[in-house]
Amino acid sequence: MKKEEALQILKEHKQDHVLKYYDTLNEKEQKELLSQIKDVDWEVVETTKSEENQNRGEITPLGAVEIKEIEERKEEFIEEGLKSIREGKVGAILLAGGMGTRLGFDQPKGTYPIGINRDLSIFECLINNLLEVTDMAQAYVPLYVMTSEKNHEATVQFFEDKNYFGYPEDYVHFFIQDMAPAVDYEGKLLLEEKGRLATSPNGNGGWFTSLHKSGLLDDVHNRGVEWLNIFAVDNVLQRIADPAFIGATILSGKESGSKVVRKAAPEERVGVLCAEDGRPSIVEYYEMTDEMANLRDDDGELTYRFGVILNYLFRVDRLEDIMANHMHVHVVEKKIPYIDETGNLVKPEEPNGYKFETLILDMINMMESNLPYEVVREKEFAPVKNLHGVDSVDSARELLKANGVEL
Repeated sequence: MKKEEALQILKEHKQDHVLKYYDTLNEKEQKELLSQIKDVDWEVVETTKSEENQNRGEITPLGAVEIKEIEERKEEFIEEGLKSIREGKVGAILLAGGMGTRLGFDQPKGTYPIGINRDLSIFECLINNLLEVTDMAQAYVPLYVMTSEKNHEATVQFFEDKNYFGYPEDYVHFFIQDMAPAVDYEGKLLLEEKGRLATSPNGNGGWFTSLHKSGLLDDVHNRGVEWLNIFAVDNVLQRIADPAFIGATILSGKESGSKVVRKAAPEERVGVLCAEDGRPSIVEYYEMTDEMANLRDDDGELTYRFGVILNYLFRVDRLEDIMANHMHVHVVEKKIPYIDETGNLVKPEEPNGYKFETLILDMINMMESNLPYEVVREKEFAPVKNLHGVDSVDSARELLKANGVEL
C-alpha cells in the first residue's frame, strides 16, 4: 500500500490524523504503519459501545455428562476418540500469547519454570500431557500454537532449544494472534508511537481468524482435521486431545464440547455453562446474580454448578460458518497509552478509550449444541494465574505432585 491509498482509506473513515507524523518516519517505520492501516478491520473499529451492550436471553441450567456416566462408558468413549485421532481427524490449538508478568517473569508464560528440582516448564508439562495421548493412540495430533507479537520469537526459540520436548517438529506450527486497533471515546484511532497504531490482542475468540490469516487453516484441511481441541497455556494439568472427551462429544452428535468442573463454591470466579434461549452459553461469574449463584436443586447441589476451564472441542466446519458470519465484538474501556497532539507519549491513569475483543465463550453460543463434559478438578484443573495464593504457581505445584509429576 502507498501513502496516497492509505490516506484515501483514512479520509473515508475520518481517521486521516493517523498520518500526521508520517513524513518524519524512516522508510521502515512508514512501511510498517501503512501495513497496519491496510489490516484495519473497519467494521470492528466502528463498533460502538451501545452496539456492544446486548441484553442476555433467558438463562436456564444445562446438564452435563457427569463423572459417574463417563466412568461407566469410558471404554466406549476412548475407543471412539482414539479412532478419530488415528484417522487424523483431531488437531489441537494452544493459546499461548501471554507473558509471565503476573508471575514476576518477563518471558512467555509457557516458558515459566514450574519445576523445583529439575528443568520443567509449563510448555513441557502440556506437551507431556499430549504425549500420553499420542502414545496411547500410536498417532500424532497436529498442534497449532498461537503466540502474540510480544512473545512469538521467544516462544519459537524455546521450542527449538528444547527440541520440541520430544514431539515431532513437523506436527507443531506457530501463528501470531491478530491485533485490533484501539480508539478514544470519539472513535478516533490512537497512536502508541508516531509510526504505530495503538493495538492489543483481539481476544481469545480471535484464534480461528488468526489461524486462517496465517495460512494454517490450509494445513488443517490438508491433514483432514475435522475437530479442534482448544486449550490455554496456564492450566498445567489439563489433558489435550483427550480421547474420552473427543469420543463422548462425537457420540453425542453435538457440534462442540466443553470440559467443566463442579464449582467449589457459589462465589467461585469461573464462567458457568448454561442454556440461553435454548442455546449453549457461558455466563461469567460477574454476570450471575447472587440468587443464581446460590440457587440449589432438591438434592442440595448448585443448580448452576458446571464451571468451564477453557478446554473446548469444536467442529472445523462450524468454526468456518462462524468466521463467515462474524463474531460478536466486545468493546472494553481501557487505559491506553497514546501520542498526543504535540507528539508526546501520555500514560493515562484513568480509562481513556476502547479496545475491541472477541471471546471464545461467544463461539459456544454460536454453536447449535454443546456437550458439557465433567472432569475431576484435582486431576485436570491446575491454573497458574498468580505467583502465590489461589490459582498460583504454589497451588499448581502441589496438584502436579499429587498427580505423580516429578518436580
